[in-house]
Amino acid sequence: MIQSILQAFCRGTSMSSTSTKARSTHTNQSTDGSVPKIVINTRPIARAAPLTNHLQAVGFTVVEIPMLTLQPRPTTDNDLALMRAWLAGEYKALVIISPTAATSGLNVWQSLVHSEHDDSGDAQPDNKAANIASEVLVAPSQIIAVGQATAAALTQANIDAANYQVRQPEVANNEGMLAMPEINRLQAGDKLLIWRGLGGRRLLVDTLQARGVHIDSIAWYERSMPTEAMTQYQQWQQDFHSYHKIADTAKKPIVVVSSGAAFEHWTSIVQGVREKMSEPKRSNDTVNDARDSLPLTLADFSYVVLGERLANMVAAQRLSYWRVEDLAPDTILSAIT
Repeated sequence: MIQSILQAFCRGTSMSSTSTKARSTHTNQSTDGSVPKIVINTRPIARAAPLTNHLQAVGFTVVEIPMLTLQPRPTTDNDLALMRAWLAGEYKALVIISPTAATSGLNVWQSLVHSEHDDSGDAQPDNKAANIASEVLVAPSQIIAVGQATAAALTQANIDAANYQVRQPEVANNEGMLAMPEINRLQAGDKLLIWRGLGGRRLLVDTLQARGVHIDSIAWYERSMPTEAMTQYQQWQQDFHSYHKIADTAKKPIVVVSSGAAFEHWTSIVQGVREKMSEPKRSNDTVNDARDSLPLTLADFSYVVLGERLANMVAAQRLSYWRVEDLAPDTILSAIT
């Protein structure tokens, strides 16, 4: 009976990529034979699938409610100047923070190399896009990719690894990078270039700058809250309340949060929906049914959080959480089981 109810609940929250409903996936069996635990995956759409599929395969109900959308930023003259300085060998290493940063940086790198060939008369006139993509890229410094997905993104390009290979920290975070020999040996006066998104964690930057290392960075993209996030969460909460009237369980939904910005957006949405549901009922209000149940608070969830900084943010609000040091699906599964 419970399983059939759960199936109906999950079908009610499934969506296409353009829907404003939260996307929910499930299997018919949970890990312990009871009602499957609910996991809310707040990662950006392009990065959510591996975790969703992994948890779904072992019996979790996974609801995708992205808290971040990644928007490309215009490439400025200063960005191009930094790229040319890196290609000229002015930096000891390049650190690439994410797959999105890797893809964006590669595109500019390929274009700059192609432009040099155009100027020298070496470029082939036919099919410019294909010629750019096939350019052999010779790295002028060590390249450090933060995580397997970031390293995989670099395989899109034809990088000559004769002098420098792409390196990865053992643990895919700022602490892991600081432990790498390529980073640890940087001294006062050395220069480091970072490809990243706007904002984000600063432990690596602050630590190296205190050591006298000169750091430049190119923010290829910026993070913002998806416009549909509030609607998705509100719809999911309505379905959650409707389902739990029939199949009550003390298990808290688990929220996977990968950054401080995502947690801030999640906090804003949970509190905003709670305030909205606490308003006096109106006959034409579409959330009347949900107001028959108490609106959820931040404390009604448990959290999986990445790294010390985010753990401190969650702990400051006295919320229950598991801290992980990377976002590999196996790591997250081990934390919550």
